[in-house]
Amino acid sequence: MLSKSKIFLRGTKDVLPHMLSVIPFGIITGAIGVEFGFDPLLVYATSLIIFGGASQIIFMQLLSGGASSLVAVTSVGVINSRHLLYGAVLSEYLEKLNLAHKLIISYFIVDQGFAESNKYIKKNKKETNIHYHILGGGITLWIFWQFSTIAGIILGSFIPNELGLKFAIPLTFLAVVIHDLKKLDHVFVMLISGFTSLILFDAPFKSYIILSPIVALIAAFIMLRLKK
Repeated sequence: MLSKSKIFLRGTKDVLPHMLSVIPFGIITGAIGVEFGFDPLLVYATSLIIFGGASQIIFMQLLSGGASSLVAVTSVGVINSRHLLYGAVLSEYLEKLNLAHKLIISYFIVDQGFAESNKYIKKNKKETNIHYHILGGGITLWIFWQFSTIAGIILGSFIPNELGLKFAIPLTFLAVVIHDLKKLDHVFVMLISGFTSLILFDAPFKSYIILSPIVALIAAFIMLRLKK
């Protein structure tokens, strides 16, 4: 059995390769927030409270575009709903912890950390302090994310608008879905969501952002039923 400190350091080591993408993304997030016209403190607050690049960008983009606070918060909730799946996967390994410890650990669970901890847990199911791997990876990601966001906020004050940092937003999300373009049914669902957003673009409070993926999910459900 490994000690708590060794498991923690293993989690740190496992997520370090991900910094090659985390640091640039954090810098872009901070810089874009400043370009949107938000106060630097507010931009940094999103890193502390939301702690998720895609969610932070969407939140600031919606508010800067005139969306209501309700739509912005709901959209962040929809984007982060994948964490429910992360929690379901990890729950059996954390069931012996008290509620306070579970809440602390849940704050530090992000995509890269979950991926690495999930792989580690599958190979080391007999470890008794396995949650220290989640903390090691999550805290490391959190520290690098905070510093990279601050760097982006500072740089964003000097970067001219002509560089068009806002264009990094669609590029970021294209990178997320690029692998799904190889699957015809996934492309079909994306197209439905896109066309629905165009049709419902004038819906009150920018609610098309929430309505279009709901329509796409219904279409995906129907498609799966027909395939069966």
